[in-house]
Amino acid sequence: MKRNYVLVIVVFSLLLTACGKSNAVMESPYKRTEFLMGTVVTMKIYDEGKADVLDLVFDEIETLANQIGVEEVESQIDQVNAAAGKQPVEVSSDIFSLIQAGKDYSEKAEGSFDITIGPLTSLWHIGYDDAKKPTQKEIDDVLPLINYQKVILDEDKETVYLENEEMQLDLGAIAKGFIADKVNVLLDENGVTTAIIDLGGNIYVKGNNPSGREWTVGVQDPFSERGETVGKINASNKSIVTSGIYERYLEVDGKRYHHILNPLDGYPYENEIAGVTIVSDFSMDGDALSTLIFSKGLQEGLQYIENQKGVEAIFVDKDKQIFITTGLDDEFELTNDRFTLGNRESIK
Repeated sequence: MKRNYVLVIVVFSLLLTACGKSNAVMESPYKRTEFLMGTVVTMKIYDEGKADVLDLVFDEIETLANQIGVEEVESQIDQVNAAAGKQPVEVSSDIFSLIQAGKDYSEKAEGSFDITIGPLTSLWHIGYDDAKKPTQKEIDDVLPLINYQKVILDEDKETVYLENEEMQLDLGAIAKGFIADKVNVLLDENGVTTAIIDLGGNIYVKGNNPSGREWTVGVQDPFSERGETVGKINASNKSIVTSGIYERYLEVDGKRYHHILNPLDGYPYENEIAGVTIVSDFSMDGDALSTLIFSKGLQEGLQYIENQKGVEAIFVDKDKQIFITTGLDDEFELTNDRFTLGNRESIK
């Protein structure tokens, strides 16, 4: 279940001035970067004397990644999939809570987001060397296997059972968010107040930057290479997650098929959205919502996020217009003259 993720958010740390510097917060962080989960993972800790927490963080990331299956090792998710239609499988408390959350998200999305999409993602395999456009028959054969309601969870025994053979869990849409949230809890437990978690584009900015102000976070241009941005926001103790149709795709006969698949019809979603950035308190919410939104399109997606407490969004459409939810009206700054700020009222 290894995934190749693209770095989709850039965080700009404001330079520390001499005035107002806290003795506990450093201008130059303790920093560590590794290639994990098919992407570049970077951790920065600004609290003085907390260098050893970096080791704890990367141990946590590796442990969870191995359990989920985003590394090339047999994982607990692999074991659940192998036992589909045969028997329940006991998993760790972390993995049980991840699957439980994924099932809850699937229910909220009414099936347009579904953690049992594994047979379909394996069929297309976009992002891998053997990616292909499946035949209609191949798609029709796997669609009946996708049904989150057939994931049976036993909270007392912490077991997971997939009712039908050949069903497959695929938690790639929420795995990095789950891990980022677990890392944030670990930082709290170890007294870290100022940090940046970057799991290949799943960003969490913790506390304020060393100058005492909010972090400045650049929002990725979904049409360009990593590091190219459309605008920026200021944020503190927030997750920023972006999904876009140009991150991973398959091109067949001149047509691009992106990696965000509709579990209801078996094909990539087709609407006006090119990319969406979710700003939220928890990274797993951002992960799930950034995928779920593609099932709704621009108008319904905007309305959906407006009704979510503590969540904001930045939409980029295929005409290079940017639409933001009301909570970001005074926060988002457009910085790329190739894009324009759209009028929410015009799409209602």
